[in-house]
Amino acid sequence: MKLARRKFLRLAGCAAALPALSRLARAQAYPTRPVRLIIGFPPGGAVDIVARVIGPWLSERLGTPFVIENRPGAGGNIATEVVIRASPDGYTLLLVNSGSAINATLYDKLNFNFIRDIAPVGTISREPYITAVNPSFPPNTVPEFIAYAKTNLGKINMASAGTGTGSHVAGELFKMMSGTNMQHVPYRGGAPALTDLLGGQVQVFFAPISSSIEHIKAGKLRGLGVTTVARSETLPDVPTVNDFVPGYEASTWYGVGAPKNTPAEIVGKLNREINAALADPKIKARLAEIGGTLFQGSPADFGKLIADETEKWGKVIRAANIKAE
Repeated sequence: MKLARRKFLRLAGCAAALPALSRLARAQAYPTRPVRLIIGFPPGGAVDIVARVIGPWLSERLGTPFVIENRPGAGGNIATEVVIRASPDGYTLLLVNSGSAINATLYDKLNFNFIRDIAPVGTISREPYITAVNPSFPPNTVPEFIAYAKTNLGKINMASAGTGTGSHVAGELFKMMSGTNMQHVPYRGGAPALTDLLGGQVQVFFAPISSSIEHIKAGKLRGLGVTTVARSETLPDVPTVNDFVPGYEASTWYGVGAPKNTPAEIVGKLNREINAALADPKIKARLAEIGGTLFQGSPADFGKLIADETEKWGKVIRAANIKAE
């Protein structure tokens, strides 16, 4: 009787272990076919560039294509919906950026809850904005800029890549924390905003460092301050805004997400491979070229970042009464 009971318990134990072993086997085999990496913006932009840095590395490392697929529209929300509706098997991924945290409050009627419906996989890089001004603009430093803005109320035009974009909310946060007032001028993308800043039609643009760095180095624009807490390795001589407006921080960041319920083993494998990519000197150098700083972490770290940024930018959007166009 005891032998029969022991045999039953052994068989039951083996049966209970089978699902875990099956999941482990799938994770070890993954990927066995091409993986789609969905991007919510057109080719050539910063999000697309980051995807085309990390995608080929993962393709070579894992032995199967990571196919970049651009699905622009609605500030990245169209791409997010594509991924949310996909099978949670690791074969459809999202190149996440800070806009996802902004959109959670900016858009009143989304068909999804980003924090609930996207599983964080891993971070890639963080990129500061830079308070870029036209060289004809009198202020040469952040303190001078604040003083000028306070004595020329409403006379400074602040460009952005569009209402509710990272460059816009970075500027709104600056206005709130510095006690200044500027006229917001939204453009349809960062390129036309930068063009008008170069032409002097607007006075300031909280510009992504990747798109403005060459103009700053050439003297066509003046960089007053970078928006991360630490100085940028790409422009080490430019102080931070935080040096003069304590506590100010704004940056765009990039990572990879997957549909919720994607097996933890697959999420873990992807996270390890992304972190391995960031340890590659070639990847680090390429990201540095576009103003990025490596940003390694676990899925839990990424989840906390998304939650914290969603709360932070939600407060700014509500206080500034920003509405999606």
